[in-house]
Amino acid sequence: MIPRILPAAILALAALALGGAPNGAQPATAQVSASDGIAFETYLEVLKARARAEGVSAATVERMTAGLTPNAAVIRLDRNQPGSATVRGYPPLAPYIATHVDAARIGGGRSVYAQHRDQLARIERETGVPGAIIVAIFGHETSYGRVKGDFDLARSLATLAWEGRRRELFASEFVALMKIADRGFAREQLVGSYAGAFGNPQFLPSVYLRLAKDGDGDGRADIFANRADTFASIANYFRDAGWREGQPWGVRAAVPEGFNVAAYKTRLAAPLCPRVHERLSVWKTVAEWRMLGVVAQRGVGDEVMVSLFQPDGPGAPAWLVTGNYRAILEYNCSNYYAMSVGLLADEIVN
Repeated sequence: MIPRILPAAILALAALALGGAPNGAQPATAQVSASDGIAFETYLEVLKARARAEGVSAATVERMTAGLTPNAAVIRLDRNQPGSATVRGYPPLAPYIATHVDAARIGGGRSVYAQHRDQLARIERETGVPGAIIVAIFGHETSYGRVKGDFDLARSLATLAWEGRRRELFASEFVALMKIADRGFAREQLVGSYAGAFGNPQFLPSVYLRLAKDGDGDGRADIFANRADTFASIANYFRDAGWREGQPWGVRAAVPEGFNVAAYKTRLAAPLCPRVHERLSVWKTVAEWRMLGVVAQRGVGDEVMVSLFQPDGPGAPAWLVTGNYRAILEYNCSNYYAMSVGLLADEIVN
């Protein structure tokens, strides 16, 4: 997956504000152009040929591309994303948590968890991924299936590939989408965010092909409306990301007054999302942190490797996060996202 660029609810509003149309409708095309000047119709033929060369039926390619025009709204949304290189400092975590782990989301998560408790327990036994984490992802991505985006995915991905800034990424996702359609999904069903994520878990097409799971044995991985398939697919994503069975994502930690967290800052440079990972400390065992005066407030094994994270600075709440926190970052590389997923999951089962 690529990082989620805007929450789904904002995407839906942005679609209306910027001229997006629901259910694959094609509004009038504004004046947009590719970075290399190639005509959209010409480039679309290149995409269609690539899809056919990779085994997609000609009939599927034609029904998924009939009448496609570039979507100027998609390009504007993509270009308007803030670049991390221009960001200075970090916004406080507490206000973000207050709006993302609120009463409505907690209540909705508890309801979904209670309704599907047995199913989630079975998936947890099979994968090691807690049901509460699965439900928390479901809640954060699409408000428990209510807000999934309504951009025509074929049009969005073709537009982003044609525009050219990240051509290979989006061309590959376009072909992956054609392969999904070739399994019998209608074009009207293949809608989602402007950047190509779709369904209850907001998978990109390539992620769907690699990790989507049939959760109810009907031979089809339907992450649009089938919750069994949705839950199994989210769990499979985390298993693939290295989720460690039996470990929490993180626990609150008591930090001694005057403790110099900066002295334990990591010296490792992450190849992806460096600004996210540089905020975590070096990794030590729970027992080693306790010897330094940093004490976990819930049970976690002494030999578990954890990183100290105090996002809002000295005197503010701190956590010891495990490797499972890093698995959440694989889903969306944002400390704000990962913390809100973990804290929501805790609230769902408390």
